[in-house]
This record gives sequence, C-alpha cells and structure tokens, in this order.
Amino acid sequence: MNAVTDAEIDATASGVTAEPVSSSERLISLDVLRGVAVLGILVMNIYAFAMPFIAYSNPLAMGGLEPLNIGTWFFTHILFDQKFMSIFSMLFGAGMILMAERAEEQGVRFAGILYRRQFWLLVLGLIHAYLIWFGDILFFYAVVGMIIYVFRKKSPITLIVIASLLLPVTLLFSFAGGTYMQDLKIRAEALLVQQAAGETLSEADQATIDEWAEERSFLVPGQEELEKELIAYSGGYADNLEHRVPFVWSFQMEGLPFFIVWRVGGMMLIGMALMKLGILSAKESVRLYRNLMIAGYTVGLPLTTFSAVNAYWHAFEPLYMLRVGMIPNYIGSIFVALGHIGLVMLIVKTGVLRVLVDRFAAVGRMALTNYLMHSVVMTTIFYGYGFGLYGTVPRFWQMWFAVGLVALQLALSPWWLARYRFGPAEWLWRSLTYGQRQAMRRRQ
Repeated sequence: MNAVTDAEIDATASGVTAEPVSSSERLISLDVLRGVAVLGILVMNIYAFAMPFIAYSNPLAMGGLEPLNIGTWFFTHILFDQKFMSIFSMLFGAGMILMAERAEEQGVRFAGILYRRQFWLLVLGLIHAYLIWFGDILFFYAVVGMIIYVFRKKSPITLIVIASLLLPVTLLFSFAGGTYMQDLKIRAEALLVQQAAGETLSEADQATIDEWAEERSFLVPGQEELEKELIAYSGGYADNLEHRVPFVWSFQMEGLPFFIVWRVGGMMLIGMALMKLGILSAKESVRLYRNLMIAGYTVGLPLTTFSAVNAYWHAFEPLYMLRVGMIPNYIGSIFVALGHIGLVMLIVKTGVLRVLVDRFAAVGRMALTNYLMHSVVMTTIFYGYGFGLYGTVPRFWQMWFAVGLVALQLALSPWWLARYRFGPAEWLWRSLTYGQRQAMRRRQ
C-alpha cells in the first residue's frame, strides 16, 4: 500500500501544501519490497479464496495426502506462510518513519494527516471485509498503525526491544486458548458419555457441551460445517454475505486484541527500526544484505521446515497447533522474511534483473489497488456469483491462478503508472484523506 511511502503531510499550520512525493523522491527499494510482498501474500490467500477456510492451514481438510496437494502445502508453508505478511507489516512501519522524517525536514505537522489516512484505510478495510472477502488485513493495519505511530521517535534498539516484548504475547494467548479448549473438549466428551448412559445433565453441563460444539465447529469442522461453507460460497451473493458477516465480526473482535495487534504491531516496530538503520532504504552495503539473507535463511528455514514436518506428524490436529504447533513457523517466519528482504535488497543494490525489478516497483507503488484486485478477481473466479469454482480446484492448480494474476499485475501496473500518477484505490484514498479530488492523469 502506498501509505507506507507517501510523504504527504499536514501543512495547514505552516502554509506549505501537502502533496505526494515526486518520482525522484521515492525509495525504489521500498516500492520493490512492497511489490514482492503483496504478490507473495497472494500465494497464501489463494487458499482462502478457493476453498473452505480450514483447508488454509490443514491440507487434509481438502485434497488429503495426494502428493501434489500435500507437496504444495509444504512449499507454501515453508517459504510463504506469514513471511510476506511480515514484510508488508514491516514496510507499513517503515513508511511511517519515512513520512514523519520528511514532514519534520519541512517543518510541518504530520500526525493529523496520518490519522485521517488511517481512518479512511479502516473504512476501506471494513468495506472490503464485509462486502468482498473475509480475509481483509486493511482494517487491522489501520487500527494497529494508529497505535504504533506513537513509538516513531524511539531509537532502533528501543523499537526492537519493544517488538521483542510484543511478539510473544500472541503465542501466550494462543497457548492459553488452546489449553482451555483442550480441557473443554475433555469435559464435554465425558459429559456426552454420561448423557449417552442415561444420566441427567445439569444446565451447566449442557452449557459446557454447547460451548465445545460451537468451538469444535470452527476448529475441527465436520462434514456438515464444510458443506455449509461450500454451499454459502458456491451460492449467490446473499448466501455469501450471510456466511461472511458473522465470521468477519468474530475475526475482527477476537483476532485484533488477542492475536493481530501483537504480531502486526511487533513487525511494524521492527520495520521502523530497519528504516532508521537504513536497511530498508538500500543504503547499506552489498555485504550486509548478503549476510542478512544468509543469516535469515540459515535460522528461519530449518524452523519453518520443522514446523511443516511437525504439523504433518501431528496430523494437523488443531488444538495441538494452537498450543505449540504454531510456534516454529511463528518465529521462523520472521527470520525467513528478513532473508527475503536481504535477497531483494541484494538484487536492487547490484542492479540485476532491472526490468523485473522495475515491474515489481510499479506493483508496489499501487499495492493497495493490486491487493484489492486480488479479492475482486479471485472471488469472481471462485464464488458462486462468478464462475463458481469454489471447492473444485485442487491446491496445486490454485497456484497457477495466482501465477496468472501475478503476471497480469506485473504487466498492468507499469502500463497504468505510465499514464496515471496513482492506482485507482490510491487515488480514492488520497482524495478522501484530503477532502478534495486529486489530480490523476500525468501531465504530458
């Protein structure tokens, strides 16, 4: 999303006009990284577009042990799952530092416009989540960004320390929730045995059974629940909406305070630190980026590989994954993300693959448009109100849909930006933020 690199500032107090940065002022490294991240995110999101949500993390839910199915899951889990979302979160934090520093250099205020931008991002996220696709991340970025901004003046080491304190909180909540639900499962199953033996249960006992039934339907959906989801997203828009709205509400209300804010916030703070250190702006040496890539992959890839194998050994049992199974990938994904950053910065610094780098930079400059395009295109392809392929395309072949859309955006983004200053969504975002229509076409 271009929010993370634009240097528009609230200059009403000083009389200076706030406007987007010129092409010469942009940091190509951030644009390229953002382009790589948004396209990498699609590789994971395609699972949630194409089949029931449980299959996102559990390949046995659809496709089973068929080699292409399980092999594709292993590949994406090791290299993509949480890795590119981590990069995207880091870039969001980095952008706040970039915009704040440019504002300070001009002697004007920035906080006002930042919070207006975040507000409108939140609105766009709500529209996206409730009306288009349940897997929206914009809402969370908007809320967490408003909180994280207050740390912008901290030193890099302080930012990393705070991030290191925030990141484990998600694991603690996950372990506590998984432990509670494991105990709930044991108690409910024991009560069901008593009920089957003819014993009369109390209201409290029945409440325990009902609570586990509700949790089980989400954690371990049976065939009935899977069928409901398949019918909802294979049906018309009204069916889709009826299923999506309560899911999104629950995801936002429970996910934000217990999981999202700690992980996303921590990664944003790391991005702030890396920006202050000059790492994300490609100011460091080729040697540093090579070492970052090697160190990130050396530490991270064994962890994410073990995560995949361990999940397979435990048959992707959801309560195990919630308690401890998610830990290796949660930690390893941060290091693999740093390895990916080192690789991309190395390519930018050395000047290789120039044409491809420029195309990724264009994708990154209109990342919000491209992210929303993923949802519009993929829901049209898979949902019942479109081509109705939901639940019918195997995991391996879903990747080719992702590759096709990546290729399209790599071609379309530079074509569009040769004619227009912003992507359509970026233009709308700016216009809403400033309360006036922004110039769109490039001057000849």
